[in-house]
Amino acid sequence: MLDIPIPGRKTLHLCHAVLDYNGTIAVDGAIPQEMKALLKKVNEVLPITVVTADTHGTAQRECESIGISWRTFPRENAALFKEQIVQELGAAQTVCFGNGFNDIKMFEICALGVAVLDAEGMCAALLPHADILCRSMEEALSLLLYPKRIQADLRT
Repeated sequence: MLDIPIPGRKTLHLCHAVLDYNGTIAVDGAIPQEMKALLKKVNEVLPITVVTADTHGTAQRECESIGISWRTFPRENAALFKEQIVQELGAAQTVCFGNGFNDIKMFEICALGVAVLDAEGMCAALLPHADILCRSMEEALSLLLYPKRIQADLRT
């Protein structure tokens, strides 16, 4: 568990990190090497679950190679499946990372939503549902390794 007191607000009690796959941690279906090391570090602090429709058919191989969990679902109604997975994990204790329209529903229910604008872009409609916006997945994941950054972003 990762407890992050937010001055003037509430304390976040995070138990899970949910990461969208394509466009968030993977580019064209592959997780970049430098990202793999970072994912391993973060997974030691907070268990990661990758959620994906597995468009490129690579998620299992990529996630297994670094020891992180993944969940796949049909391509249709992806937003509903992502929301359901976050609910199962415990939405009030989950931080979600994403870049797409189908991430909105999970951002609406999670404790902390981090929108990622990286190589594959980000759906502008996601931004009003995010608590924090990061320029890259490396920056986004680093928030969990350096939680004072989250405090600084969210304090009143």
